Amino acid sequence: MNEVSLRKLNTIQLLNFCLGFFGLQFAWQMRIILSGPVTEGLGASPFIFGLIWLAGPVTGMVVQPIIGALSDSTHTPFGKRRPYLLLGAILASFALWAFPNSETIAQFIANKLHFALPAVGGLLVAAVMIWIIDACINAAQGPYRALIPDNIVPEQHAIANSYLSFAIGLGSVIAAGTAPALKWAFDYQMSVNAQFVMAALAFSLAMIWTCITFQENSKPIGENDEKQEKSSFIDDLKTFFKSSPEVFKICFVQFFTWIGVMSMFIFFTQFSIHTVYGIPDLSSVSDAVAAKYADLNAQATNFSSICFAIFNLICFLVSIPIGILSTKFGNKKVHMFAIASMALAYILMAFTTNSKAIMLLMALAGIGWASILSLPFAMLSEYIQKGSEGAVMGIFNIFIAGPQVLVCTVLAWFISKCVFKTPLGINYHWEYTFVVGAAVLLIAAVVTYFINEKQNA
Repeated sequence: MNEVSLRKLNTIQLLNFCLGFFGLQFAWQMRIILSGPVTEGLGASPFIFGLIWLAGPVTGMVVQPIIGALSDSTHTPFGKRRPYLLLGAILASFALWAFPNSETIAQFIANKLHFALPAVGGLLVAAVMIWIIDACINAAQGPYRALIPDNIVPEQHAIANSYLSFAIGLGSVIAAGTAPALKWAFDYQMSVNAQFVMAALAFSLAMIWTCITFQENSKPIGENDEKQEKSSFIDDLKTFFKSSPEVFKICFVQFFTWIGVMSMFIFFTQFSIHTVYGIPDLSSVSDAVAAKYADLNAQATNFSSICFAIFNLICFLVSIPIGILSTKFGNKKVHMFAIASMALAYILMAFTTNSKAIMLLMALAGIGWASILSLPFAMLSEYIQKGSEGAVMGIFNIFIAGPQVLVCTVLAWFISKCVFKTPLGINYHWEYTFVVGAAVLLIAAVVTYFINEKQNA
């Protein structure tokens, strides 16, 4: 079989390569920020909200390994990875539009089929839409990351992953910052529906651009490819763990890191609404009571969006410098420092409701986020056997998605039990999520220290 030619990309080519990931993260950020207020408005308690969030990790554990393995052996005129990127973006964009309209869709279905609408009909539709969004994002994410070892020279793997972090940061900043910016500049409150439509357009258009402009290597099918096509997921799993004992350590780091990451992602907007702004739980109140808090709720949601914008702005600003520093000092040293910084931000955030302090702490946490999005993948890429890139990224995603199941179930259940009464109604100790998050991030930082990293010099 002819050797596949890997490319060294210049700055413009790297920026163009990461544009599709910009759209993907734009959609994901909107889902993170606004899914809580939408589902709470449909009657979701903290535990039900956590169960709905199971869509992400479950589809991640199932969809990414399957799609990754399939994309390894896919050969079409359009490429091996790009069909999955395009289909995932189009289907997710439809679900992004439908999600905030879940109650209307449920009523429409009930009218057409002539049956009584259950009280949780809108919530069920919302849950289905979230599952579709997360499944499609996962279907696109694994093959997208596999484009790096597929097409780019090994010495650029760390910097290419850093450019993806750059795109994630930029996409998140714009997604999170648009509504607050419009409110600040023009006193116009962008509706939730409009924000999801914006996310759908960003995802689909950016991914279409990447699929058109980024050319994959046309890999000829030879003897090695035939053997690869006959391999099963179990074979890929065995190969993955036999590659090096360091792979176990990297997976262990990811496992604890993503418990910490998702403890913030899932619950930060609710923390902003109910802890920082002191709004009582609205999942079981009447429409009249909820209406009294509508303006304050919008302010709290905007505050959450601003915090996420700051968090991702820092990610955007430091992602490429982190790639450069990791080339000089090594991936593990930079990563260990970055996630320890994130843990510090979490533990301080758990003990304050000062909005300015929280914004500064979210900025500090953004340093860890930039590293999490790039350096573990760069370390892992040193152990990937050629021809199994998609399968490996899919398997690795199990150690990202699996921990989220614990957050969506155990931590969500724990928060639902930490209820207290206020003069305005019941509330929950959402700040406890940051205590848990800080602890597991510190564990991840310690394990990172013991990784014996390959040297590319």
